[in-house]
Amino acid sequence: MRKAKMKRTTKETDISIEFNLDGKGFANIDSGIGFFDHMLTLFTVHGDFDLSLRCKGDVQVDSHHSVEDIGILLGKCIKEALGDRKGIQRYASVTIPMDESLCSATIDVSGRPYMAYNAERLSHAFSSDFDFQLVEEFMRALAINGGLTLHINLHYGSNYHHMAEAIFKSVARALKQAVQIVSDKIPSSKGTLD
Repeated sequence: MRKAKMKRTTKETDISIEFNLDGKGFANIDSGIGFFDHMLTLFTVHGDFDLSLRCKGDVQVDSHHSVEDIGILLGKCIKEALGDRKGIQRYASVTIPMDESLCSATIDVSGRPYMAYNAERLSHAFSSDFDFQLVEEFMRALAINGGLTLHINLHYGSNYHHMAEAIFKSVARALKQAVQIVSDKIPSSKGTLD
């Protein structure tokens, strides 16, 4: 089983994560931010991962530090769980509808971090406890620390909740496909992924 367990403590956040890449969609999440818990649960269930997460953050300031730091630590867990990436599919692209919203996520589990994020519709949206700009911050932290090349394209949508759901679900489904073991080889002409 490809698993990782990590802790990260700063002056702004105290986070612990247990992550299983080959899970069954079990989510036990308390980020301190209700909407973000919902998004992380969707990510876990649709990726068939197992994720236990606890975060105590300075949410009295805002949710930024907690969301970004969770992305950092979860990305590191994904990277550790993947090991040398031997046998993985490596590439995947998934498009997910969520009612009126449509989002595509394309991923290369290459070891070379990069993120393209085209979801301007969410750049000025807020819910009761969540700034939707933080979706980009989380995904960037996840990609950079996970060694993922990640392209997110939100094609359209009008409901902010639905647009965020489409993003999290499409990324989860793409990652699930890309990390599937399909051979006994490193999927690179170089013989290494980094």
